[in-house]
Amino acid sequence: MTTPQQVAAALAGPDAALACRLIRDPEDRAAHAAIRLQVFVTEQHIFSGTDADEHDDDPATLHVLGLVGDRPGGTVRLYPLAGDGLWQGDRLAVLPQWRHLGLGAPLVRFAVATAAALGGERMLARVQVPNVGFFLRLGWTPVGDPGLYVGLPHQQMSIPLR
Repeated sequence: MTTPQQVAAALAGPDAALACRLIRDPEDRAAHAAIRLQVFVTEQHIFSGTDADEHDDDPATLHVLGLVGDRPGGTVRLYPLAGDGLWQGDRLAVLPQWRHLGLGAPLVRFAVATAAALGGERMLARVQVPNVGFFLRLGWTPVGDPGLYVGLPHQQMSIPLR
């Protein structure tokens, strides 16, 4: 059986200026949390105090760190949902100083490829409405109409993993 760490190592690419990998240690976990705090709490004011929820401590949740060189610059997390082969991607965040480099796309692709390599059939994500075009360019499709999530309009998006 393939482990998440083996999948991550195969997808990361050792020489990439932009790289993605699963968090490996408490330092990575702290960087992951700090990026989410800066983007979702401090910058966007979506959450008050913290954006952490029950998925953060669930052992099935995979936390991904996006790197610019060796510096943490972005995050995403993914986890299996109830339902055969269904995965959720969420909490995609890139620090403002790295957004011009395009770190978001490798983070999304890494999450999709990781879920697929672990046997996933489809991934879902709730996307802030202004970011729908970005996800469309990455091959995602809208599901239904936009709705409110954490008080903001979000569009449910889906992508096949096989």
